[in-house]
Amino acid sequence: MRELLRLARQLRCDSPDPREAFAHRMRIGVVVALFILIAYLLR
Repeated sequence: MRELLRLARQLRCDSPDPREAFAHRMRIGVVVALFILIAYLLR
């Protein structure tokens, strides 16, 4: 659990620019979606 929290802190985007923060969230979302798709396909 601590490793997940540490990873979440590293992935956090503290940019004051809303456009940059949105782009960061979209990139993270795409990576997570690809990870879930790959895990599903390998099942």
